[in-house]
Amino acid sequence: MDMQENSITKLCSFYVSDWHLVTMLLPYINQKVNEEAKIAIIFEKDITENVATLVQKLNLKNKEKILNLSWKQKDEIKNKINELKEEQELVIFVNGSKEFIEKQNNKLTKYFETHLIKHSIKMINCYEVMAFEGNIEKVLEAHDKVLNTSGEREIVEVFPEFKRTTYAQEKAVVGLE
Repeated sequence: MDMQENSITKLCSFYVSDWHLVTMLLPYINQKVNEEAKIAIIFEKDITENVATLVQKLNLKNKEKILNLSWKQKDEIKNKINELKEEQELVIFVNGSKEFIEKQNNKLTKYFETHLIKHSIKMINCYEVMAFEGNIEKVLEAHDKVLNTSGEREIVEVFPEFKRTTYAQEKAVVGLE
């Protein structure tokens, strides 16, 4: 029996404050809710109040659905996967300290290595600019795209000087970190 690989796209995002993070994520989340994607939030810190405040001020079609996302807790990915409908995309947002993001990514990678999901999966790691000590190249090497206020972008669109190392390109092809 042939074992297919999961279709996982890794995105990174950079922000300077919780307000900036929420401002950047809400339009993208609104778009994904419109597309009927399943959204999982794995945040180290509770930003529910920021989300609620900003959602009320923005003209979003899906205010209730966005407010009903699990902003307070770490989502159980298994539950989200079990709820997926045919052709539905799973979008996972991970935010916290560098160590928290790495730990969650390792758990997700192990889970997806042992469970074949026939859905498109996007893992979006959100990094606070001041927390990763300026080593942005290492973060970019581990991701396929960047998410910013204008949406999903190729890394070179946002960071034109960035060049992947051959090793990083090989890891991206085989899905390793």
